[in-house]
Amino acid sequence: MKPDLANPAWRSTLPPSRTVSADAPVAACAFSRADDTVAFALGDGRVRLVPADPSAAEIAAPGEPVHEGVVLALAADPAGDGFVSGGDDGRLLRLAPDGTVTELATQKGRWIDHIATHRASGALAAAAGKMALVAKAGELREFGPHQSTVADLDFSKDGSRIACAHYGGVTVWSIGNATLPPRRFAWAGSHVALKWSTDGKFIATGTQENDIHVWRMAQATDMRMQGYPAKVKSLSWSADARWLYTSSQPMFTAWPFAGKGPEGKPPLQFGEEGAGLITVVAAHPTAEFVAGGYDSGELQLGDVRTKRSVVLKMADGAAITCLAWSADGLRLATGNERGDLLVVDLKR
Repeated sequence: MKPDLANPAWRSTLPPSRTVSADAPVAACAFSRADDTVAFALGDGRVRLVPADPSAAEIAAPGEPVHEGVVLALAADPAGDGFVSGGDDGRLLRLAPDGTVTELATQKGRWIDHIATHRASGALAAAAGKMALVAKAGELREFGPHQSTVADLDFSKDGSRIACAHYGGVTVWSIGNATLPPRRFAWAGSHVALKWSTDGKFIATGTQENDIHVWRMAQATDMRMQGYPAKVKSLSWSADARWLYTSSQPMFTAWPFAGKGPEGKPPLQFGEEGAGLITVVAAHPTAEFVAGGYDSGELQLGDVRTKRSVVLKMADGAAITCLAWSADGLRLATGNERGDLLVVDLKR
């Protein structure tokens, strides 16, 4: 059942949810492939597991640290039903559902602070300093070095390429053909976030200059969208690639990519203005909804079709740091800088 933001009942009551206190800041969260467990990456080295169903009686124990420092990145294991994590100890780990930890790579002196996965191929990629690591079918390969630290990375739609954001632009590598030279998309300045569009036609980055930059892959042409009050550190494409959602505004902001694209058009801003600025956005995996977490702790769900939004959690002063949807789009997980782990059930 899809959320109905036009329904007064949806707008007047908060949905069922479960909150667990972890007593450590949350860097990332993810649902397992089976959608039955949510993992949260914590600032004390732990990966905390919570049942995805808020009504479930069992709460997993806090567990022991798996990293020697801060867990910086987390994703569902694309090749199994566990998770993969990276930390400031330079370790890339696979965490099995039974608690078994397998080390995939160690990068001494580097942080593993970004992870991307491609579910269909079972591949995962991680940023480690100026290098990108790609693990697939038991093989680990390195791509780089780039001209600066890799600030973010993402797979192409078919999983055959990996895009890396860094100072001066984006570099795209072919994973399957090691002899193919990388494609470079240049734009001066630091690029701090990257997302490849769900249709594979565009790559978008957030920059240090409080704007976003987008490249058309086929023509290698680019466009720049400005006017943000802060750096855009979170980007998310709608499932049909018609909209690019961005953080760093008090309302939901969506750039239109249907037809001729956004050139010469203002972004669509919709929903209720929240308390503060949006820090994280996450598009629904199949429908027209988007979740937005604020630096005030407020959590909203927006509907780009009706241009409405509804509050899922009130502001509490702790900035939201991560968002993750279940694959069926019926549950939403979020964590904040205080260490609150929240799973919201949208099956009304």
